[in-house]
Amino acid sequence: MNRVGDSNSAGAQGLLVDPSDRDMADTELKSRRANQEDRNIESDGGLGCCGWFLVILSFFFTLLTFPISVWMCIKIVKEYERAIIFRLGRILRGGAKGPGLFFVLPCTDSFINVDMRTISFDIPPQEILTKDSVTVSVDGVVYYRVNNATLAVANITNADSATRLLAQTTLRNVLGTKNLSQILSDREEIAHNMQSTLDVATDDWGIKVERVEIKDVKLPVQLQRAMAAEAEAAREARAKVIAAEGEMNASRALKEASIVISESPAALQLRYLQTLTTIASEKNSTIVFPLPLDLLKGFMQK
Repeated sequence: MNRVGDSNSAGAQGLLVDPSDRDMADTELKSRRANQEDRNIESDGGLGCCGWFLVILSFFFTLLTFPISVWMCIKIVKEYERAIIFRLGRILRGGAKGPGLFFVLPCTDSFINVDMRTISFDIPPQEILTKDSVTVSVDGVVYYRVNNATLAVANITNADSATRLLAQTTLRNVLGTKNLSQILSDREEIAHNMQSTLDVATDDWGIKVERVEIKDVKLPVQLQRAMAAEAEAAREARAKVIAAEGEMNASRALKEASIVISESPAALQLRYLQTLTTIASEKNSTIVFPLPLDLLKGFMQK
């Protein structure tokens, strides 16, 4: 029984995986996969006898014209660039070259420079029908960079154009499953879902999507008017409720004040005098003086 319990606890511990460890494992798996694809691309066939003959012939002519051919053989790539060398149409073993100097053979070698810096582009406004049948116009911005220059050149014709088109379709697909309230309130979650989807889709192209942001959500004019009228009606209803509560509290306070004044007749006289003081401070030409009935009790008894 103890062995069974130990095995169960060990299995439960094995199922609990830290998210950071999972992310590191995914990154390592992607890097291994990219390296394996690079090796497959580089080792896919050889130059053959004719190919090697042309390479040797090009190298021989390079030696014959050495003082002049140096300027044709030495190339320079910048710090943020990598060069993919093609020898007789095949990617040269060793992957991307650079930054700095590298050597090519004239007539047999050609190369393509790949920019490794982060690139940003705007997603054009997309007309999207939400889950609750509301048409909205949404645009955004995407930040990406080339993570593997060899895959970006060998696996796709134009990585930039493909990433732009994929971002547009991903935006439409993700927002099509959301309600209008979710689109307006959960922008960060939507952007994170788009980034994950784009990152997985562009992994085979050597592209790393770093960040996705939702810029603006434009609603139809009629819908804006309806939402404004609804908000205004809600504010008016709250204002009326607050005014009614204020009147109720004021009436309660007046009731309590009348009870206190009825218990003390002198309090009413003091209230009269306070009212006269307030009226006199406003520089009025006419003053209405209330005559207390207590002064007339003696005459009324006679």
